[in-house]
Amino acid sequence: MKPVLIGTLLTLADVMRVANDAAPVRLADTARERVLASRRYIERVVAEGRTVYGVTTGFGKLANIRIAPADVQQLQRNLIRSHAMGVGEPLSQEVVRGMLLLRAQSLSLGYSGIRVEVVELLLAMLNHGIHPVIPSQGSVGASGDLAPLAHMALALIGEGKVEVGDALIPAAGALAEVGLTPVTLEAKEGLALINGTQAMTAIGALTVFDALELATAADIAAAMSLEALKGSRAPFDPRVTMVRSHPGAAETAANVLAVSASSPIHAAHADCDKIQDAYSLRCVPQVHGASRDALRHAAEVLTREINAVTDNPLVFADDDAVISAGNFHGQPVALVMDYAKIAVAELANIAERRIEHMMDPAVSGLPAFLAHQGGLHSGLMISQYTAASLVSENKVLAHPASVDSIPTSANQEDHVSMGTISARQCAMILENARWVIAIEVLSATQALEFHKPLEAGPGVSAAVNLVRSVVPPLEADRIMTGDLAAVRDLIVSRSLRDAVELAVGPLH
Repeated sequence: MKPVLIGTLLTLADVMRVANDAAPVRLADTARERVLASRRYIERVVAEGRTVYGVTTGFGKLANIRIAPADVQQLQRNLIRSHAMGVGEPLSQEVVRGMLLLRAQSLSLGYSGIRVEVVELLLAMLNHGIHPVIPSQGSVGASGDLAPLAHMALALIGEGKVEVGDALIPAAGALAEVGLTPVTLEAKEGLALINGTQAMTAIGALTVFDALELATAADIAAAMSLEALKGSRAPFDPRVTMVRSHPGAAETAANVLAVSASSPIHAAHADCDKIQDAYSLRCVPQVHGASRDALRHAAEVLTREINAVTDNPLVFADDDAVISAGNFHGQPVALVMDYAKIAVAELANIAERRIEHMMDPAVSGLPAFLAHQGGLHSGLMISQYTAASLVSENKVLAHPASVDSIPTSANQEDHVSMGTISARQCAMILENARWVIAIEVLSATQALEFHKPLEAGPGVSAAVNLVRSVVPPLEADRIMTGDLAAVRDLIVSRSLRDAVELAVGPLH
């Protein structure tokens, strides 16, 4: 597998390759030179006895306390130990890999004054699958993700626990098993490791990448519901989106038209007397499209952030300057992750309405709750309850975390971003939305059973056939949790999209 070069421009896809697919990583030669030059400058600063925040002083509110040269190593070690105070369930290995990658990327840009050995150890941990155990809660998003990054940094100094595969073992032992040696942190290095936005950015990057994939699955689900409910394809005419010029709407409309094309079901009701469909069908391009555009904006901001230096202070060796500033503040990520939360929640919100329409015989013209022998059997009645519950939970989670701020460090850090909360909430909303889209796909598949002998068009038929390969028709009540999980897996694995694209060509 081709390695990802650290210190070059990275994309969200690169992050996914390393985080999800364990692509190897390597420090670019140009990045190595930058790191070496930056470190030489910091060593000169220390040798000259200059007063520089975090290098020869304490941290935060303690910045006015001068640290003796003999205590520099202890200062950096103490910083990591004292800040590793997170709580909650550990972050997933994928997120941890993203954090290791992004921290190495930021440090490799040459403005942090860190030794190249520290960057190389971060990359070696990735290549050997050594994943620090990092609690998910405890960051306020400025001065960056202090607590999560401190837990990450513990492993570099041979402390704390790590995951290697499914095993939980002491970090020192895991490093020794693969021939790696913990580092003794020198001046500035502990601070450089934990001042940054890499927890929120890693969570955000993985979530937004997957959310953009879910947007396409939502378009497929909507096309399936459109056939099941005998809805009109007219609102998806490209002339409609042309006169409003939002790119996401045009992409969604094109997807739904492609997936629902050449359908005998649509042809059979072409001359019906129905004038307009409900908004949850008619406004799919406008709603799904707006979510697409919002997620694309979030992806652009996150791409800038994964290639950013978020350390403090910043080392400008060529200018003989060390500048204390605020690049660690997570506000750019916090705001777009709050935006992304709303965007993903809306994909689920409108899908739940389409699910409800398929359950209601007064709207669908189908048996109530898509049940054979309704009354004796309840069919998919409770699927809409589950969807409603998930959508309601998303509404609570979608409240913007970034509007809150609680001062920290004795009011030195008097405005914080809460960006890591935004990112974590977005990941929760994404998971809820996946289940809702899965419920819609399962419901539409069941609804189309009642249109036989008419068959759906090639795109929807490809989706239905795939679902039917893992879930049989619902002819009598049964436990449906496993069926629903199987459909969710088709969405998450991209199998649903692949099957439909095989039938109709590439989708947006």
